[in-house]
Amino acid sequence: MVEAAERGATRIADRVVAKIASQAAREALAGASASGTSVGGTSVGGAAARGAEFAPPYATVAVHEDTARVRVAVELGYPSDIGAQCGAVRRRIAERVRALVGMEVPEVAVTVERLHSVHTVSAGRERVR
Repeated sequence: MVEAAERGATRIADRVVAKIASQAAREALAGASASGTSVGGTSVGGAAARGAEFAPPYATVAVHEDTARVRVAVELGYPSDIGAQCGAVRRRIAERVRALVGMEVPEVAVTVERLHSVHTVSAGRERVR
């Protein structure tokens, strides 16, 4: 039998970790939209705001040994609690990457690429004044 130290190590590709991070961000945003908040009787950040025109979260990672640093770009509904949504994305990515590949995630940078107003989503692409 070959000792564990002599067998080598498993290396998980950066793109695999990036896919896990993207999926975790989608899960976090879906959870936030399921609990969506309300402003003036209009659901924001909820299912109505998360339309098909929202681009899915896109993650890139830098892996060094057992540590992954993640950058993820998201699109969010507006008005909404942007800070809470970004915090949920950070937490979900860190816990899913840790659980699935055993890497620590000390840094998750969330970039909000675009905000979608519930008024423009429901009215098409018309400008709100």
